[in-house]
This record gives sequence, C-alpha cells and structure tokens, in this order.
Amino acid sequence: MKATERVKAAALSAAISSAIAYLGDDLEQNGIKMLDLIDKFVSPEWFKTARGLIRESLEKKDNWYQLMDRMWHLDKNVRNTLLKNFLVNSALVGSARQAEISEKEDCNVPWAMLVDPTSACNLHCTGCWAAEYGNRLNLSFDELDSIVSQGKELGTYMYLFTGGEPMVRKDDIIKLCKKHNDCAFVSFTNGTLIDEAFVEKMKEVGNFVPAISLEGFEEANDFRRGNGVYGKVRHTMKLLKDNGLPFGISTCYTSKNAEDISSDDFFDMIIEQGAYFIWLFHYMPVGAGAVTDLLPTPEQREHLMHKIREFRKTKAIFSIDFQNDAEYVGGCVAGGRKYLHINAKGDIEPCAFIHYSDSNIREKTILEALKSPLFMAYHRMQPFNENMLRPCPMLENPEKLVKMQAESGAHSTEYESPESAVDLSKKTVPYAERWTPKADELWQQSPRCKCKKNA
Repeated sequence: MKATERVKAAALSAAISSAIAYLGDDLEQNGIKMLDLIDKFVSPEWFKTARGLIRESLEKKDNWYQLMDRMWHLDKNVRNTLLKNFLVNSALVGSARQAEISEKEDCNVPWAMLVDPTSACNLHCTGCWAAEYGNRLNLSFDELDSIVSQGKELGTYMYLFTGGEPMVRKDDIIKLCKKHNDCAFVSFTNGTLIDEAFVEKMKEVGNFVPAISLEGFEEANDFRRGNGVYGKVRHTMKLLKDNGLPFGISTCYTSKNAEDISSDDFFDMIIEQGAYFIWLFHYMPVGAGAVTDLLPTPEQREHLMHKIREFRKTKAIFSIDFQNDAEYVGGCVAGGRKYLHINAKGDIEPCAFIHYSDSNIREKTILEALKSPLFMAYHRMQPFNENMLRPCPMLENPEKLVKMQAESGAHSTEYESPESAVDLSKKTVPYAERWTPKADELWQQSPRCKCKKNA
C-alpha cells in the first residue's frame, strides 16, 4: 500500500477521534462544527464525497440526519466506543492494513469475519441448517480469542457471530468483547436469550450489537421460527430501546415473506421499535433437505430491490440487501474479499452459505487459509459475473462454484449430510435460469453497467 494512503487513513482517524470527543451530546448544534474540525485536519479531497453527503444531511435534516440523531441519543459509552472501533479502527486503520497485506501476499484479506461459536440453538427454524446439528460443536474461548488476535494482525476489527444461536455462549462473547475492546462485535441472534442482565453487560463493554432475526410480522415470522417467537422478539427490542442500546434486524427473504418485509408498515415498525439497521439476505437452499419453493420469484426479488432503494431515501434506517446491492461493492464479497466464515468445527469457509472448505483453524493460520486453493480461486475469479445483479457463485453462477470445488479439492462442511457442489447446483440452476433475463434487463438500466445500452 502506498505511504500516502497510510498517512491519509491515519490523519482522518485522528480527526474523527478528536471530533467524537468534541461533538458531545448535541448533534444538531455541533454536527456541522464537527465536520469543520475534520476539515482542518485533512485535505479537502480526502473522502470528499462521503463528507459532502454527511454535511448535506446535517443541513437538510433528512432521513439520514434522523438516523444520526437517533444514534446520538444512545448510551454514551456504547455510542462513542462503537464510533471509534467502527469508523477509526475498522474502516480506516484496519482497511489500510488489509490493503497493505493483500498487496504484499497477493490474496484477499477480509474486512470482517463471521464466526460460529457453537452449533447449538434454542429454536428450530424452517430452512436453517444450524438447528439440525444440536449442541455438539463449539469453538473454545481460546480458539475464538486466537481468531480475533490473528484477524487484528491482518487489520480486521469487525467480527460477527453466527451459529447456531451465539447467545448460548454469551458469557464468552462478553469476555471476548472486553479483551478486544478495540474491535466491533455483532451477533446474529434470534433475540430470545437477551435479558436485563445481558443488557447491563452490553452497556459495560460498549462494543457489542445484536442483529435480531425477524422474518416479517407475526404470521410470516412464526411460520419460520415457531409460535410465540415474534412476541419475544418485540419484547427484546423494547428492552434494548429503553436502555439506549443499538440493534439491527437480520431478515431472510423468501417466496413467503418478500412482500411483508418490503412494506412500509414493516420498516416503520422496526424503526419505531428502535432498530438502526436492517440486513436482508436472500434465501439459499443449502443442505440436503433444503426446500426450493422458498426461493423468491424474479418478480418478488425485483420488487424488493426497488422498495429497499426507495426506503434509503425516506426511512431513518441503514439497509443493505446483500444480493441486490452487489453492484455497489463490485460483486461477491465472500472468499475473504470482504469477509469469510468460520464454522463451529473450525472449518474456514468462503461464505456462510458456501459450505466447502480446504482449511481449518486447528491446522492453519487464517493467512494460510486465505492463500489456500479455494480462497485463491475466489481471489482470481471475482467478480463471478459482469452483471452485478448476478454476483453469487452458488445462486446465480452455479457452474463457478462447481469448478472451484473440483479444482481446489475442497470438501463439504455440512455437519449431517455432505453435499457436493454438483448436487447443490441442481437446486440453483433453475433459479439462475429464471433470474438471468430479469437481471440482465435491470442491469442494462443501471448507471454502473458498462455494457452497451439498448437503443
């Protein structure tokens, strides 16, 4: 990485750290002053677009200002700790280190790592592979600690817990948050195990955020997660909001709930309940018993894409639709390009949905895994399609996953019923064939499309 880029990141980091302390508790009075302070530290051209958008929101008091204002009323320790760990350590200092190592080692280096502390879960959700495994697989605290320690050497300061239900291991999670208080930790969780005692620990550490799974309103949610879960989630959201703690929503869209979760009513409800972000994931038919009728239709996927983009202009919540937003990040972000996944058996996988691996944390370092045949195949082949609305090597380009598994010799990491990429592709090829015409039509309309526009 160029020395000028390192200086740029360090200078802006120092400016943001000073600005956070300066801003105090009044965003409306001090927001513009904060940006003026940052301007004194750094060149006018550095991150010019992002700084301009923030300044515009503060001046217009639009939906993004409303989101920032909500954040400024969070518990003060949590707010300041997360801003520093996320903006400074992860987004600036960490990203500079990642780029430096990526260039030196000629491999992907992730911005974030998803880790399964356990395979255990207290629910049994339709279409989720984790519930089948039971409490049989766990990463020890020392192994979790090693993953984070190795990650920080690479410049990774963002960690997300998946599972299983990570809150089954909430004592170890809090212990990890305390030891690595320079990192940001997020946990995908069904929300049913968060109680008053855990809320107090969240306030103490300041660097932990839940992403609560919610599949729509009560009927759609409990269809997948079980009777009564919706009510328990609403209780948890109220508990977090009342205590000034941030949380987000994680939702998997399927043929059954696509309309529910893309409605104004649903977004307004989760904002009112206190959510600060929503991450939307496309249903993936992973596992030998996964049903394909939950895959959304092309029409449902297009509708959801348009609605999410509309809501970004009007709703006070940060939303990402990982499948449809690939055009903003240059395609697939897995394989260590932006993130990787480590399951509860220690297998290092390219993606939480790609259950194949040729490396394990008990046998290799994370850097060695990033240079393994499977991860290097990702490194060489990304993006998997010039059409950024067809980013995934499993869902929209299944022949690419079949090729990578065969050439790398990666084995299936399915705990119960190993599934070859060839067998998995039999479930996704029909979906890819249905989605491709619509994706090509939509991509022609995108300003990011470099293809020749239709007359």
